[in-house]
Amino acid sequence: MIRNNEFEMYVKDAEKPFSGWDFSFITETGRVGSSLLSWSYGSKVIPLIQKASSMLDMGTGGGELLAKFQPFPEKTYATEAYIPNVPIAKNRLEPLGVNVVQIGEDDLLPFEDDRFDLIINKHESYSPSEVRRVLMADGLFVTQQVGGRDCIDINHALGAPINEEFSHWELSYAEKELRENGFDVLEAIEEFPVQRFYDVGALLYYLNAIPWQITDFQSEDYMEKFYDIHKRIQSQGYFDVKQHRFIIIARHKS
Repeated sequence: MIRNNEFEMYVKDAEKPFSGWDFSFITETGRVGSSLLSWSYGSKVIPLIQKASSMLDMGTGGGELLAKFQPFPEKTYATEAYIPNVPIAKNRLEPLGVNVVQIGEDDLLPFEDDRFDLIINKHESYSPSEVRRVLMADGLFVTQQVGGRDCIDINHALGAPINEEFSHWELSYAEKELRENGFDVLEAIEEFPVQRFYDVGALLYYLNAIPWQITDFQSEDYMEKFYDIHKRIQSQGYFDVKQHRFIIIARHKS
């Protein structure tokens, strides 16, 4: 198949290294954008952080987001399971007084019972029973999650299988699970904002960073389909997919 030079340039451009949880290479250059949610995770958690005496940030990545939420309570911890992110998070957060803890699984947190009065979690897996165990009575759990239908339009466009492992993961399931584990759900919202890619290189870069979107993802296996998307972008200017997001604020019943 004959492909144009611009397409080949974008394919090579997508090989740029990705570290922490920083998509600025494609977001800050305007190559990808998302429509607005009706809520702001930051605006939800910042006032709660200011009131907390102890807090945990689950799945901090490279600490990029948490660092923007300071000042922190005196006792502030962050967990991270992806080993390459741990030194990045330590370098960024420990000078700010945050204790960064490497973990293996989110269903086994290395903290004593009733340790925190606030736990925040953006796009990280969690065990409701384990969150409840380390959260004080009347403590708050705030989580924004990526739902199981996130960006499946990409899979459809590439003719790739849907990862069924998370197909059940939606607001109603998460709410029910929390209530069954001793939480009162104070707020719960679910939405499907549009994510827009303005070039195929941005799409490739995105998929290289989140390989779980397509099981056993190898870009070479889908190159003809990527070229079809490239031609679509050349024709209409963009490639749109639907994201899947929900947010829950829950209180540990006393």
